[in-house]
Amino acid sequence: MKVVNTEEYVSMLRGLVEEGREVSMVVAGGSMFPFLADGRDSICFRTPDRALRAGDIVFYRRPTGQYVLHRICRVRPEGYDIVGDAQTAIERPVRRAQIFALVTRVQRKGAWIAPGDFRWEFFARVWIRVIPLRPVLLRAYRLLSRFRRA
Repeated sequence: MKVVNTEEYVSMLRGLVEEGREVSMVVAGGSMFPFLADGRDSICFRTPDRALRAGDIVFYRRPTGQYVLHRICRVRPEGYDIVGDAQTAIERPVRRAQIFALVTRVQRKGAWIAPGDFRWEFFARVWIRVIPLRPVLLRAYRLLSRFRRA
């Protein structure tokens, strides 16, 4: 397996998105767990073709240069409040100019899902509203997952 520099790889994908293409990649990192798992799941994304809204998963670049895949939790006049599904710290404001892609579908546990699917809508509409409770809910989820495997 060839290891590539994430910065270079995402920069290349961003260039393809800016040319109007939809691209895909395997998720790296745990900030979008439990919806997306590091190394297991994939995403497809493209340049946004509509107004962004709460619940959307977007790819953006922080002023530090770091690329981030997180979910919009609130739209404000000055920008977007954005948070990973495994996180409680909200990043704000993220300006529209920082966002270069909207996730259109994901391959989760081997199955492709898109907006409208129950799992997608649960995380976009319910999970986004329980940010302060996430640490407790994630501990319970991990505990239940261990029991199911046993």
